[in-house]
Amino acid sequence: MTGPADGERPSPEPPSSGPLAGLRVLDLATLFAGPLAATLLGDYGAEVIKVEHPQRPDPSRGHGPAKDGIGLWWKLLGRNKKTLTLDLSHPDGRDVLLRLAAGSDVVIENFRPGTLERWGLGWDELSAANPRLVLARVTGFGQFGPYARRPGFGTLAEAMSGFAAITGEPDGPPTLPPFGLADAIAAMATSYAVMAALHGRAATGRGQVIDLALIEPMLTVLGPQPLWYDQLGHIQPRTGNRSANVAPRNTYRTADGSWVAVSASAESVAERVMRLVGRPEVIDEPWFATGAGRARHADELDTAVAGWIARHDRAEVMAAFEKAEAAVAPIYDIREVMADPQYQALGSITEVPDDELGTLRMQNVLFRLSETPGAIRWAGRPHGADTDEVLAALGLTGPEIDGLRAAGAL
Repeated sequence: MTGPADGERPSPEPPSSGPLAGLRVLDLATLFAGPLAATLLGDYGAEVIKVEHPQRPDPSRGHGPAKDGIGLWWKLLGRNKKTLTLDLSHPDGRDVLLRLAAGSDVVIENFRPGTLERWGLGWDELSAANPRLVLARVTGFGQFGPYARRPGFGTLAEAMSGFAAITGEPDGPPTLPPFGLADAIAAMATSYAVMAALHGRAATGRGQVIDLALIEPMLTVLGPQPLWYDQLGHIQPRTGNRSANVAPRNTYRTADGSWVAVSASAESVAERVMRLVGRPEVIDEPWFATGAGRARHADELDTAVAGWIARHDRAEVMAAFEKAEAAVAPIYDIREVMADPQYQALGSITEVPDDELGTLRMQNVLFRLSETPGAIRWAGRPHGADTDEVLAALGLTGPEIDGLRAAGAL
């Protein structure tokens, strides 16, 4: 199979075309890291079965704007997933889940520690049903320690990891992101952890438990802060859009009221920027030769860059910076993202057919593979839409399924 040409995305293909074809993932999680990890696996061919409570579906179905009463966030988070209703606290629901687990490769859950065990679905029971199973447990604070049983959300991870403390203006309050940053980072970490565990299974023949706490991937992406504190006692302060390590680095307003971001991490780029804005003499200053030196003179550099940019509209700024080979980017809202030619060339936003809402545009799969590409086969499906199909494939008859439904297990 040949891969897509540069700049092209594959059209949707059946699950067998993805590199994770043949893997079955049971998504028991809600809001948002666990479900997004399952989405990422499904994008590359894994069969993902989303298990939701019969009366209390994943809250993401009701988060954010809706169209015709249908939540749009779910259309993204639930893509490439079959939807099954099952009450895991019901004895019959427990039995069905164990039967599903026996033929699955991965279970992803984010209940508080001890919840699955209370239902008779802990690691002992799951691994007895399937010794090759990988159980990914995604919680706010991990499976042990003094905070393990606390409710955990991405916002708390953004606060406790050190992220909020360094985000915002120096004289302003700590700032939280207006989207699920910690959850998204944890989702990517979880999908990586699942692949690592599956690779380990190939060598040992046995599955294992993944214990992922939201606070830890967030801490990882913050870089060398622990090292700085350990070796130097240094605590990174809030610096707004500036960096303590390089300059110029900031956002600047153009003459037509738009905004651009400039980054001059390399000395050569900083030189080009200062020549462009008419301040070439600063290049010869001794302090200009290091990023830290330039950062100490950020006021002077920012004044020069901001003044030049303020006299030109955004198109002129972009053209001049590109000609000078200086690093700049427009600050987009989502309308501009979806119209940008680079995103269009990459296929970063794709069209997905949907039985409920027609054609939808959403983010494409996360990365391109030349030989076994991922694909979005369908958007998030209605609550429990695939229950009968999944259970029939498990070997249950129509009367048995009806009986489970009557008993409240489905």
